[in-house]
Amino acid sequence: MMNLTQVVFSEEKGWNTTYKTTDFSPGKANLVLAFSAKKLLSDTELTDSIQERYPNAEVVFCSTAGEIAGVHVDDDTIACTAIQFEKTSLKTTILNIGDFESSFELGSKIPEALGVSGLKHILLISDGQLVNGTELTNGISEATPESVIITGGMAGDAANFSETIVGLNKEIGTGNVVGIGFYGDHLNVKYGTMGGWDEFGPHRTVTKSNGNILYELDGKSALDLYKKYLGPKANELPGSALLFPLSMQTTPEREPLVRTILSINEDDKSMIFAGDIPQGSTVRFMKSNFDRLIDGASIAASNSLDKENDHLKPQLVLLISCVGRKLVLDQRIEEEVEAVEEVFGKNVCYGGFYSYGELAPSQRNTKCDLHNQTMTLTTYFES
Repeated sequence: MMNLTQVVFSEEKGWNTTYKTTDFSPGKANLVLAFSAKKLLSDTELTDSIQERYPNAEVVFCSTAGEIAGVHVDDDTIACTAIQFEKTSLKTTILNIGDFESSFELGSKIPEALGVSGLKHILLISDGQLVNGTELTNGISEATPESVIITGGMAGDAANFSETIVGLNKEIGTGNVVGIGFYGDHLNVKYGTMGGWDEFGPHRTVTKSNGNILYELDGKSALDLYKKYLGPKANELPGSALLFPLSMQTTPEREPLVRTILSINEDDKSMIFAGDIPQGSTVRFMKSNFDRLIDGASIAASNSLDKENDHLKPQLVLLISCVGRKLVLDQRIEEEVEAVEEVFGKNVCYGGFYSYGELAPSQRNTKCDLHNQTMTLTTYFES
């Protein structure tokens, strides 16, 4: 059985323990997930203190668009979840996009660096600006056995979209991707992902695109169509784009994926997305619905329950939700975390962050995908 502790740092209050199991020992922790406001990761005294607190742990750092600790969502903090596995082996690797020709190539090297013998799960924490999440997940999925569950998230930078930071131990910076491998038969890992946005308008075919850049829908300017549906909100672009994502379906067999618009280009009438928009795929515009977003978080949690072994209640729930959901829900943001707690109960450690992209298989698919605007959960139980 794993032991855990969770501590949160803020400049006003310093360190505060928010969760701790009885038998947790800092010296025996073997993994620390440190989700942080970007500005705090530049304080080497602060990041060094975390590694000194847990001297035998692999410490993974990730900048965020908001930190989750328990049922609370904060900004400008570091939320550290330290884990002491008793029977599960770990291995970590860090790669930088600058050393590869593509995000696909980087992704394909992660299983090789970790080793796939006995591999049960890969948790992937990626730079959220310089790495193409679609290519990353395609690369790692192609090189990993189907039995291995791959989940994770893309780092954030509040709603600034300027630069994000990921690190492993002393190596902290931009362009990094960290892979954490979990090995052995004693770890039970489940996942769930759900959006909750409402689709509206007709289905449209992508007739011109290049990677994550969309030019035309049904032979017409995608940006002009988008502005037409936004109405007065079009004057608030590109900021308002986070509130109106696209639903995309690449083939009839696959579940739709949600794509977030990051920016627009008025010169060539294009829209730049957080993930690829393949030519020939079908899309619909989407809008927010407060109650359905919160219900979506609850459904994601329910989907991650182990239906066959309901006695295996998770000890740790990792929540990775989208910055767009945070902007929409605003003062109600903690309601989606509370909805997750209602599914699993109070005697569980909840930790995570708001991201620029969520990584997990869709419910009908074992292949890891890039999602936007979802609540994605990974649950852990060590027997």
